Amino acid sequence: MDQSASLFEDAEQQNLLQVEPLAARMRPRTLSEYVGQQHLLSEGKLLRRMIDAGRLGSILLSGPPGTGKTTLAHLIASETGSQLKMLSAVSSGVKDVREVLAWADDTIRSGGKRPLLFIDEIHRFSKSQQDALLPDVEAGVVSLIGATTSNPFFAINAALLSRSQLFQLESLSETEIAGLLERAIADSDRGLGGQLSKQSVSVAEDAITFLAQACEGDARRALSALEIAVLSAKPNSVVSREVVQESLGSRIGGYDGTGDDHYDLISAMIKSIRGSDTDAAIYWLARMLEGGEDIRFLCRRLVILASEDIGNADPQALSLAVAAMQACEFVGLPEAQLTLSQAVAYLSLAPKSNAATVAIGAAKKDVREQKLVAVPKHLREAHYKGAAELGHGVEYQSSHHADDGIGNQHYGVDRTYYQPVDRGFEQELRKRIDDIRSRRAD
Repeated sequence: MDQSASLFEDAEQQNLLQVEPLAARMRPRTLSEYVGQQHLLSEGKLLRRMIDAGRLGSILLSGPPGTGKTTLAHLIASETGSQLKMLSAVSSGVKDVREVLAWADDTIRSGGKRPLLFIDEIHRFSKSQQDALLPDVEAGVVSLIGATTSNPFFAINAALLSRSQLFQLESLSETEIAGLLERAIADSDRGLGGQLSKQSVSVAEDAITFLAQACEGDARRALSALEIAVLSAKPNSVVSREVVQESLGSRIGGYDGTGDDHYDLISAMIKSIRGSDTDAAIYWLARMLEGGEDIRFLCRRLVILASEDIGNADPQALSLAVAAMQACEFVGLPEAQLTLSQAVAYLSLAPKSNAATVAIGAAKKDVREQKLVAVPKHLREAHYKGAAELGHGVEYQSSHHADDGIGNQHYGVDRTYYQPVDRGFEQELRKRIDDIRSRRAD
């Protein structure tokens, strides 16, 4: 009876395993099988020491999709001999959290080991849901493992963040992804080895290389594309680069138009333009366009950059950026990408100056922090009856009456703010401003 029951259970487990996607079947069972994140898990690193000591406290795992956050949570539970409860912030509420915390409290009171609570996409919990975790996290009733693809400093409550150790997972390298794919191809138990042998199908080396490069460090995406390619292959055929490319699809992985990628990619484009790297700037532009970024957002940032980073080194930059914004509004996508590419290329190659940006920043700082300068009487409004009796505007000298058109008066401010750089049109402006300042000083 016991033997037949055992055989029945084994058959059930095998059936369940067969319907699992390849990415789930190939999850490592031990830390030694885990690929990547050696900056966290190699000997002597903090997370590895916490696992070895069995004293986790609460941790937050942050990183892009497919980097192994959920897998790592399972392995931590296995390595520490702890019970693991899993919740998804997408489908769970405060009631679910309280039920798990009550269970954890009962486990501790009955002499059991402190359990682990893994919450996937924890950044999707509201403030009140995150706050519900705090008392039990502080009391040590449960070890929280939170996983997020968003920047935890933006997405996680400061109170919860301060009570947790934060670990940043990195995208897997091409070499690591290729190793995972080759392991899946060779494994006849959990991988695709049996299927490949049954169909007399092989996978081309350049197909593995392409997947490793195109999946952007997302192991789940690479394994899923490989599985689709193999299962759809005809008997006695070779899974080629073209086949896996089609299986991978045209989705732009790793782009969230409302999250970190929205800010990281625009930051990369702006910094590339500022650094005069046209090719990099256009690449980051293409990434955002393919990801569905709002072109109005892109246009606004280019207009800001034209003043912030180019300024009067090329006064035409602002005009071109504004014209591009108007053209994109009229034309729309897909043709607007041509206008955006033209604008990005021009701004990248324009001479750079932040003199105007520095000037207004310094002036505003003085306004906030120093004694305010009173407007001199000769500069005050004088177009009203009685102004002369107050001395307002009486000694004002219009620069239009000067032979050189330069005002020869004091205008109330003794600080120097605007310092043109020796690039582009600001070279000419520097000559002018030096001449004007020297004349006024005389």
